[in-house]
Amino acid sequence: MEKRETFSSRLGFVLISAGCAIGLGNVWRFPYITGKYGGGAFVLLYLVFLAILGLPVMVMELSVGRASQRSIALSFQKLEPKGTKWHWYSYIGFAGNYLLMMFYTVIAGWLLQYFVRMLQGSFTGLDAQGVAEQFNTLMGRPGIMTLYMAVVVCIGMGVCLQGLRNGVERVNKIMMVCLLALMVVLAVNSVLLEGAGEGLRFYLQPNFHNLVYDAEGNWILGETVFAAMGQAFFTLSLGMGSIAIFGSYIGKEHRLTGEALRISLLDTCVAFTAGLIIFPACSAFGVSTGEGPSLVFVTLPNIFNHMPLGRLWGGAFFLFLSFAALSTVIAVFENIISFTMDRWKLSRDKAVLINFAGVLLLSMPCVLGFNAWSGVTVLGMDISGLEDFLVSQNLLPLGSLLYVLFCTTRRGWGWENFLREANEGTGMRFPRAVRFYVTYILPVIVLFIFIMGYWNQFGKK
Repeated sequence: MEKRETFSSRLGFVLISAGCAIGLGNVWRFPYITGKYGGGAFVLLYLVFLAILGLPVMVMELSVGRASQRSIALSFQKLEPKGTKWHWYSYIGFAGNYLLMMFYTVIAGWLLQYFVRMLQGSFTGLDAQGVAEQFNTLMGRPGIMTLYMAVVVCIGMGVCLQGLRNGVERVNKIMMVCLLALMVVLAVNSVLLEGAGEGLRFYLQPNFHNLVYDAEGNWILGETVFAAMGQAFFTLSLGMGSIAIFGSYIGKEHRLTGEALRISLLDTCVAFTAGLIIFPACSAFGVSTGEGPSLVFVTLPNIFNHMPLGRLWGGAFFLFLSFAALSTVIAVFENIISFTMDRWKLSRDKAVLINFAGVLLLSMPCVLGFNAWSGVTVLGMDISGLEDFLVSQNLLPLGSLLYVLFCTTRRGWGWENFLREANEGTGMRFPRAVRFYVTYILPVIVLFIFIMGYWNQFGKK
């Protein structure tokens, strides 16, 4: 059997695993929901849930990957007790990775185009309405959207074609270093803007009243808690094998709790620094952070228009966003390709070629959903909304629930096997004392997140 590829360094493993987790959820969604649910107090609540929800699931997913030395294609099959059917989930997880890429590559294409347009000065002199019209024009041009989506797919698959060390690891190291450097520069620039102080105070000084009541005095504590739980849970891209695959590429020198903690801290630092970029800038120019997708594609370009050297700062910002998106694309592509190689015993070259065509073809409905197929809806959702809902509110929580049950129940891999794998090597131990919590309470919380996702989508209507 062909020897499995491995990372050349521990740093490479941490950076690419964090790169998989780091994406638009960090640099757009985190500041957006932080602004909506109380600022600094919400950040503290989010960190608590990150520790008690996201971290244990990440350790379990990494353990399954490292113990099996396989992608999600064969990991359950190798570890499950004979006669059980845990491996049936492998195809669902594979489909989830595809579903994610079917809309994520399109959004990454928007970011690349905004980077180019910002450097060209296409937004110069426009007000918010003018920027919005440019965005709507982009949505109405399927040819341009397809071109940039194809560029994203070509970059991602091209990197994966070079292999784990020479492609995925090397390029992600460079991108992550550039991403972190750009974030620091952008954050310093935002903090030094005149009028940035109010945004900083809102972001960095916890006001627990804001967790309980909104600006109109309405009780929002339950909604706030669910938002913090959801962000902490979804930010790490758990449940579809995208983290497990990188566990399969590492040795047993280090315990996995410490590795998961490093990945989570890097992911959190990126999200936190994104807030340092966005909150002071919005405060300085008197705009709201609670504007959803328009925050990135309409409001922020308008802010850069009014900044000294705005084209430079705007270009750097959208380059940073592009790096964040591409790091996720490359990591998920590697999971897809590894699945294909493991399941059907194909070479990397053939796996890349097949999946290159597959992702290009299956991303087209999302492209067309913003123009030619804009009237197509399913359960009240457009095409991209449906794809996002299937991934975020179904496959991620249910997949994570499956990993938890697999690692804690006797009918699965089992607690002792999981604990032995997680604690092999040096470093921080996964505590045996939390067995009751992760076996009985954590699954209930994950199931609650799943049910609340449906309630928010359908129950309020």
